[in-house]
Amino acid sequence: MAAFRHGAALRSLSSASGQVPRVSTRHFTASSLRMASSFVPGEPEGPVVKTEIPGPASQVHIAKLNQVFDTRSLNMLADYTKSVGNYIIDPDGNALLDVYAQIASIPVGYNNPVLRKAAESPEMVTALINRPALGNFPSHDWADILETGILKVAPKGLNQVFTGMAGSDANETAFKAAFMWRRQRERGGPSVEFTEEELSSSMLNQSPGASDLSILSFKSAFHGRLFGTLSTTRSKPIHKLDIPAFDWPHATFPQLKYPLEEHEAENAQAEADSLAEVEHLIKTYHVPPAAVIVEPVQSEGGDNHASPAFFRGLRALTKKHGVLLIVDEVQTGVGATGKFWAHDHWDLPEPPDMVTFSKKAQTAGYYYGDPSLRPNKPYRQFNTWMGDPARALLFRAIVDEIQTHDLVANTARVGDYLYAKLEGLAKKYPGQFENLRGKGQGTFIAFDNPKRDDFLKKAKKFGVNIGGSGESAVRLRPMLIFEKHHADILLAALEKVVTS
Repeated sequence: MAAFRHGAALRSLSSASGQVPRVSTRHFTASSLRMASSFVPGEPEGPVVKTEIPGPASQVHIAKLNQVFDTRSLNMLADYTKSVGNYIIDPDGNALLDVYAQIASIPVGYNNPVLRKAAESPEMVTALINRPALGNFPSHDWADILETGILKVAPKGLNQVFTGMAGSDANETAFKAAFMWRRQRERGGPSVEFTEEELSSSMLNQSPGASDLSILSFKSAFHGRLFGTLSTTRSKPIHKLDIPAFDWPHATFPQLKYPLEEHEAENAQAEADSLAEVEHLIKTYHVPPAAVIVEPVQSEGGDNHASPAFFRGLRALTKKHGVLLIVDEVQTGVGATGKFWAHDHWDLPEPPDMVTFSKKAQTAGYYYGDPSLRPNKPYRQFNTWMGDPARALLFRAIVDEIQTHDLVANTARVGDYLYAKLEGLAKKYPGQFENLRGKGQGTFIAFDNPKRDDFLKKAKKFGVNIGGSGESAVRLRPMLIFEKHHADILLAALEKVVTS
């Protein structure tokens, strides 16, 4: 039946256009090693490109989808019943090595059998068909689900969690926690009641009930697209146009020069200047910051890095001035940098106050440790769902799979191998792999290309789905099951892209 539908789609396109585009099938494998995934059975030995992308079958589906859903941002159409492991497969049978992974959100491969087993469990069925309003009606085993999954991998020093729906939601609720914490401290503690003036003015969106506080973020940052998070997002104008914004401060994120070892003094000065700007804004900005939010790597803003010393300096500044530090690990968290949490690379003397997460976790929220970050009254940090037990169960299965196969260590090893090989390509093809960055950061690697958008399109022709960020960055976001032979396939494809 599926074959009949596929054939009908091809005939429909053929009759409409007069012919079906023909592209010779190309198979791509690493010449040094032909093997499939060690972690997910049934994975192809290498990419297969049968048609242009999108091909005729995909174009039919896209046309249908466009009638009811905005498809202008569509990258490629996928068939998730066929996609497996590191490979995303489309309705035309094109199988691409996926090093973009749903914008860094697939941790252990498409159709992972361990996740499928978790999805088919009675526990998951119960969570799906009896979704609770967690704040009012949590299930009897919600604490067990949290302790065996989300909290099992909590960052050091943070033993509590507020669960949410997405990365933007995680950051937004962390902002609320910061504001309530700050005003509670200024008020004199959790037992001090709100004044009548605070209560009444809050209903008019005026102070003192609506506090005059801010969140300090960095230029080129991305923290989400909700109203509060959008005021801290500064990566692209298209994200922000026409949307009212808060008058919140932003500091310059260090713009490091590469190779790092050739620009040590300049980069150290850039980081020192950034920290000085942060301190100045904390002390003088007319809407005082309650918290500073920072990404370990500015992922959407162009894969911008800073040194561990910079982040230790930021932690020291926030402690010095009584301002919270929120680390946005939405994209960097869950193993991609060769540590479970990217901020583990920093060797902080004290943990961040909050760490937000989503993407590879397949759920969302923020971790915290200070009990005073829990609001002093119920319903202040609240919504109907407050997360999703089904997604928490999925994250538990992901954590088990990561730990069973030591996938964080795998990512660190493969990342070192991939980075070294990319250094070789950068020397061989000057100007094509500029500002290579992410050394020692697992597979969280990026480089700049002068014709980035064309680079990404060409990559599909050679069997690789890859993404960009910022103005010219090509960012690598493979899954944690990405192995050395996958790296060899990727490297061969990248070389073809720059020589074609």
